[in-house]
Amino acid sequence: MRTRRALLPPSARSRTAQGLTWAAAEGRFALQTCQECHRFAYPPRDVCPDCLSSHLTFVDAPAGGMLVTATTIRMTSDPYFRERMPWRQGIVTSDCGPRIIANLHRGCLDGERVRLTLQLDKSGNAAVFAWPDKDEPHMDDDPALREMTANPKFRRALVTDGRNPVGQAMAKALSRAGATQIFVGIAQPWKPLAEEEALLAINGVELVTLDLNNEKSVVELAADIGAKVDILINTADHTRPVHLFEEGGSRKLFDAINATVLGSMRLAHAFGPVMVSRGADGVNSAAAWVNVLSAYALANLPEYGVLSVSHAASLSLSHWLRSELRNGGVKLMNAFVGPLDTEWFQTVPPPKVAPAQLAEAVVDGLRLGLEEIYVGDVAKDIRARLAANPKALEREIGK
Repeated sequence: MRTRRALLPPSARSRTAQGLTWAAAEGRFALQTCQECHRFAYPPRDVCPDCLSSHLTFVDAPAGGMLVTATTIRMTSDPYFRERMPWRQGIVTSDCGPRIIANLHRGCLDGERVRLTLQLDKSGNAAVFAWPDKDEPHMDDDPALREMTANPKFRRALVTDGRNPVGQAMAKALSRAGATQIFVGIAQPWKPLAEEEALLAINGVELVTLDLNNEKSVVELAADIGAKVDILINTADHTRPVHLFEEGGSRKLFDAINATVLGSMRLAHAFGPVMVSRGADGVNSAAAWVNVLSAYALANLPEYGVLSVSHAASLSLSHWLRSELRNGGVKLMNAFVGPLDTEWFQTVPPPKVAPAQLAEAVVDGLRLGLEEIYVGDVAKDIRARLAANPKALEREIGK
């Protein structure tokens, strides 16, 4: 049988409209607001429709509104939507002013209140989505919403490092989220693993041999289960405190890059093509790739300089990988996290992030279809300070 190719929704967007994409990637509902007359504008434009000012900026906006009319589209000439008919759309009068054409959740009814979100479609662009104002059973099973997210429910996932506390917490969170099968990679399975019984007791977990430092191990696992993986969560890490001028520092940097950057590259070579090819496998198609990255990839922490450098390179690689995965409609999410409450950050003062907290944040990000999440106070603070004054952050974090 012929393998179906993934079709993508129309992707033409203006540079101005990418402001919506930026907000959607982080799970925010943001619209343009005029700095002169203070009115919100939609769709994105270069001048204010009321006062013709060119000073428009994207800010978080009230997300409520009233669905004034709805329609069900049953025929279209667009190849992507033709395979997904019927499709509901409607006009929402938003609380902040503009009337917005939105994709509708099946629970939205004419004349009732709705809440608006910005979702990333399979082309990686923002689309407005309207939810019922009140939650209802099985909200996440809406077909249109599932197209724009990577909910683990009913999907099969691979977690790359089961020896890592983060990988173990991730397996538990995925099971609670309804994943049907969870492959957990174990490097050097001949070594004792104290948590093995606890992992095997998790519903749906299957331990598999996976060593990201060994290309043969990655290729062999991809040949075995590659066509079964809908969500891949890369928890690979190699955290070591290193001083730049200490003897052997270059060797430690090489070890970190081999475990993270090159390990991710091996994963991409082995699992990426088959995930792209499975982008059209229906409701249980390949959906998402997740990279767990240190927030210090965004700003170097001298005490953990090796971690910062290797994860900064991993971040660049993830941007490259995202552009390749998009051809199959597969999302890539970067989860930036501050110091973890693990042994390698023992001497770092609080606040720290528990592995279970990180795992739940990743699952929530998949449910919402996000591209970037920031987990913990440190990661969120770095994100905010980087946007405000990157040079000040560089000086302050290096003290």
